[in-house]
Amino acid sequence: MTDPAGGPDPSEVPEAEIEERRARAMRRLLHGFRSADSYGLVLLMILVTYVLAVRVSQRGTTLLVLVQIITVRLSLHTSLAGRRVRLAADGLFVIAAGTAIANLFVNDPKSLEIYVFGLATILYFVAPVAVVRHIAFRPQVDQETMLGALCAYLLIGMAFAFTYRLVGIVQTPPFFGTNGEGTLSQDMFFSFITLTTTGYGNLVPAKNPGQTLAVFEALIGQLFLVTAVGKIVTAWRPKGWSDANNAGAPPS
Repeated sequence: MTDPAGGPDPSEVPEAEIEERRARAMRRLLHGFRSADSYGLVLLMILVTYVLAVRVSQRGTTLLVLVQIITVRLSLHTSLAGRRVRLAADGLFVIAAGTAIANLFVNDPKSLEIYVFGLATILYFVAPVAVVRHIAFRPQVDQETMLGALCAYLLIGMAFAFTYRLVGIVQTPPFFGTNGEGTLSQDMFFSFITLTTTGYGNLVPAKNPGQTLAVFEALIGQLFLVTAVGKIVTAWRPKGWSDANNAGAPPS
């Protein structure tokens, strides 16, 4: 039996074939989390960086910096960043690695935090720009586009968190006023509730430039969700899942 277009009747597609298509789509997704050329692996590294950032001690900053280097380098590789961008980033990677090694031998690890988070701020602002530029010119909206947008969004949140930490170290008044200068864990928390405009209000920058940065982050977060992520989610139709759903639908 055929449909009006002359093809097989979608309602007669075997259930086994529908399940196989869904399984192939899932395998493609899982493969993305293992491939160095996929944003799936970048997403995993971002999550690892976040967990380390909120849990490591000052001595553990060395491990955090090394994971940051891998994460940003992988982001630039996957996003096919330009040669000059990668060369500039490589120079920062060398400085960051040197800082991480020096952190193991100094008596007061906190003395190197200004360099650690200064470099992290630069690198984590460069990475999402490269990712957005790459996915914006992809010929179609697919799984990689979706994962890339998610990576860019999370990288922006982490970039602002490292910026807050840097400001908290540099400025004399405590960054969060009566709540103190804050910890990296608190900076991460504050950054992402600001990016998503959740705003619990338990942590608030006491003065500028923290207040201005928070407003800027909230605006970026909303614009990114409404324009980039919203459009991608609307347009994205996983190939295997879409075919499977259409196969089981009654003919029009």
